[in-house]
Amino acid sequence: MNAATIDLLHRAITDPDTQWSLGTFGAIAEFSRDRGEPVALRHSDNAVSAVTARGGIALQHHPRNRALASESITKSGWNQRIALCLSDTDGAMGRRTVLTELGADAEALRASDRDSILFDLGLGAPHADFCVRMDGRDVAAGLRQHAGRAVFEPGNPAMGLILAANPHRVFISRLGRIEVYQPIPPASGRSPEGPHTHVLPRLLRSGRTHPATEPIPDGWVPCAHLYPPHPARNGSGEPRPFDLPRHDSFQSMMMRFGSPESLAIKRRVRDAILAERPPSAMAGDRHGRASIRIALRQLKAAGHDSPILQSWIGDFDPAGLETDAEEADLHHDG
Repeated sequence: MNAATIDLLHRAITDPDTQWSLGTFGAIAEFSRDRGEPVALRHSDNAVSAVTARGGIALQHHPRNRALASESITKSGWNQRIALCLSDTDGAMGRRTVLTELGADAEALRASDRDSILFDLGLGAPHADFCVRMDGRDVAAGLRQHAGRAVFEPGNPAMGLILAANPHRVFISRLGRIEVYQPIPPASGRSPEGPHTHVLPRLLRSGRTHPATEPIPDGWVPCAHLYPPHPARNGSGEPRPFDLPRHDSFQSMMMRFGSPESLAIKRRVRDAILAERPPSAMAGDRHGRASIRIALRQLKAAGHDSPILQSWIGDFDPAGLETDAEEADLHHDG
């Protein structure tokens, strides 16, 4: 993890408006905290952490970590994120496919949890382990009886035991972990505000490590994500007045950690519109085409209104003409 990435994490961990996630496509833990919420913050030359009564995150140094900033299209807006990536080899985790007892959680973020027992759910992702932490001997003993079986195997009562116990969820990668202490919502319920997890077997079966909209290079896996404050949405994904300093801040991160090709495309689009040049053909792959649309949506959100911009939107992003509310990004693309 180079100095620029460590500096990024030091600044982000102290910002209550920055959100975090760790997981895979179909299983993800999310950490966020409210302004004014009591939090234990720590940062050193090689690690950062934040722990509240609802959950916690800890990320640690790895010399070959690569930070990748990117943006992607939503229904009527855009997402922004920074992936903390390792190579397939450096990022490899347990890859267990059955329920497996791992023993006491010596790395728990709170000392009071370090005698509790971790069980890997066996979801099989190459770069993350998805665990529950049992603090009662009877509950752990009950779950232990079903070790060695797939948790979603027909007739396996393990998931029912887990849901009834409402254990901590602990999602782990080579770069750190997110712990969630809040209760698991019922199947018909909504995820609570703040730290929570999602496990969606249908998406897990795809075997993807990240959404197709995220430009992670071949041979790399995202081991954690951070989501700096969005200029057009609040932390719950609801529209808010456009915040130019937030926008400029993330564009600076894009310049440091993002794709030069994406930045060049967005710059050409903005220059053309500011020069009042009509739409022209712009070649590119799916990520390049998305960059065109994102540039147009950002100009519109920032209040730039002109017939030329409307013409570009009409040619490249007709959906951008809609006035529907922004879709929520609670799953962070997952």
